[in-house]
Amino acid sequence: MEPAPPTGIVWRPGPDLLRTANVARLLAHAGVDSYAALHAWSVADIGRFWDVALKDLGISWYRPYERTLDRSRGLAWTRWFLGGRTNLVLNCLDRHVAAGHGAEPALRAEADDGTVTALDYAGLRRQVNQGAGLLRALGVGPGDRVGLYLPMGAEVVVALLACFQVGAVAIPVFSAFGPEALAVRLRDAGAVVLFTADGSFRRGKEVPIKPAADQAAARVPTLRHVVVVRRTGAAVAFEPGRDLWWHEALLARAPDERTEELDSEAHAMVLYTSGTTGRPKGTVHTHAGSLAQIAKELAYAFDVKPGDRFFWLTDVGWMMGPWEIIGVLTLRATLLVYEGAPNWPGSGRLFELVDRHGLTHLGVAPTAVRLLRRAGDDLARGHDLSSLRILGSTGEPWDPESWTWFFEEVGRRRCPIINISGGTELVGCHLSPLPITALKPCTLRGPALGMDVDVFDDGGRPLREGIGHLVLKQPAPSLTRGFLNDDARYLATYFERFGPEVWYHGDWAFVDRDGFWFLHGRSDDTVNVAGKRVGPAEVEAAVLEHPGASEAAAVGVPDPLKGEDIVVFVVLKPGQAEDEALRAALSDAVVRHLGRSLRPKAVRFVDALPKTRSAKIVRGAIRRRWLGEPDGDLASVENPAALDAIAHSR
Repeated sequence: MEPAPPTGIVWRPGPDLLRTANVARLLAHAGVDSYAALHAWSVADIGRFWDVALKDLGISWYRPYERTLDRSRGLAWTRWFLGGRTNLVLNCLDRHVAAGHGAEPALRAEADDGTVTALDYAGLRRQVNQGAGLLRALGVGPGDRVGLYLPMGAEVVVALLACFQVGAVAIPVFSAFGPEALAVRLRDAGAVVLFTADGSFRRGKEVPIKPAADQAAARVPTLRHVVVVRRTGAAVAFEPGRDLWWHEALLARAPDERTEELDSEAHAMVLYTSGTTGRPKGTVHTHAGSLAQIAKELAYAFDVKPGDRFFWLTDVGWMMGPWEIIGVLTLRATLLVYEGAPNWPGSGRLFELVDRHGLTHLGVAPTAVRLLRRAGDDLARGHDLSSLRILGSTGEPWDPESWTWFFEEVGRRRCPIINISGGTELVGCHLSPLPITALKPCTLRGPALGMDVDVFDDGGRPLREGIGHLVLKQPAPSLTRGFLNDDARYLATYFERFGPEVWYHGDWAFVDRDGFWFLHGRSDDTVNVAGKRVGPAEVEAAVLEHPGASEAAAVGVPDPLKGEDIVVFVVLKPGQAEDEALRAALSDAVVRHLGRSLRPKAVRFVDALPKTRSAKIVRGAIRRRWLGEPDGDLASVENPAALDAIAHSR
């Protein structure tokens, strides 16, 4: 089936942006004057594109690469920037300080209580050098794996970059994960050192971290040392010979300024996917590949320039954490990291961050915007948001009402929403607008530069004006180098469906008659009602058009006649009464948009939807709880108690 025709264009770039945007340099080089022509040029010869882009971005090398890529082993095992030697820290810190920019602001970290830690490039480099010295003193060298189980403070940035500097492979893990989820990841990676903290603060309450780290450490035979940040001052167990205090072992150490000169294909990170079932998949990312993709995206899609102030509501355990750290610092801008929640101690905390830090870039997941909307339109209007020039989003499909609220109330109709989509496996984007592209509500505009993506039908044929499978037809520098310890699973996940030269991503996508791209959720979330396939995002968008609905999650459940049917869970706006008339109105809204055959089997009211800390709704967990099936791994769920309400709503 096809979705309703999208709304028309609501934003176009002005002449100043068309002239000054970073991507204007690429337009000039390619000799073209439109997004479509630029993208076509970028994939006609991907080796040429990436070579031009990296030179334009000024990426630094200890030794320049001799060949841009080698596809001799197929798309799945493409190698990039052959013969080159570099390091992420060379590009994020060393070259900036050497060029005289050490006094420029690099990092601001705001704690839950509003306390701010600030470091300039020289100060951040000094602490990273101290971290590198500690790691080397602990026997850590190139290729060793180091876990990061830290809240979003300055220390997590220092620890990540210290790993890169010595050539260690960083394993970032959500600090909210339980001990078993942490142990599985550290054990799979063979981690030798773990950076953690005694605890953190969230919504004004102390959240212990070290006890979970200790339980996990006992299950990881390779782990030799645990480095602990004193964040809350809570009394914690300390194992002599294994545990070290950050302030004693790291901050008191003389800096070690030597940055490892690494092969372009040297591993930098293993990022674990955050599914709720099955053994987690460790995606493997390289120094040069990550650097190329991330720097390209922040420079050309988000137009980040030196002196900008960038913030994404995220955790280092989600790919957006390392993504923003690497990209912002490579481009010599200022990064803000934040420990707390977006709506504590008041609903406007996120907008206070914009005002207080003069942010130029603000990125969120759509679910976070739906949460903020519940406080009313005046929420954003009460803060000075004039410093913003670019908005960002990722994580899940938008509904038009929330996208429009973000665009109008936060961006004041002058900031484009750079709505991106990719994945942990890519540590980057398949789809992305550019600041020079017109926008429709909810659109991702089209393929990102250098990304040869398409929409296929079930038979592997290109599809337009119909919902199909998002695929990648040529390699990209940041694609995972397999799954850690499980190459067979990697090949089965991405290359079984359409063959060895087409990456099957698992998203439903739609391209309208004007060439604007939209996403309709993950294919494994799709509901098939009597042969009619529908993504949950379409159902949810229909429900959210009702003025009483704040958030919604749609899942498919077994039905003896139709195969599957739809159940929708709805969080209402404050003051909205629950009654059968409202339940019928929400059901009718789905019928108006999608047809009578897709009327939900049930509409249930709940106080909250279960989400990850990055604000993504966990529909799989909702479905399993509703059906009374085992929950699976809930490590990524921040509020698992919300699942109890799902079960009780039956």
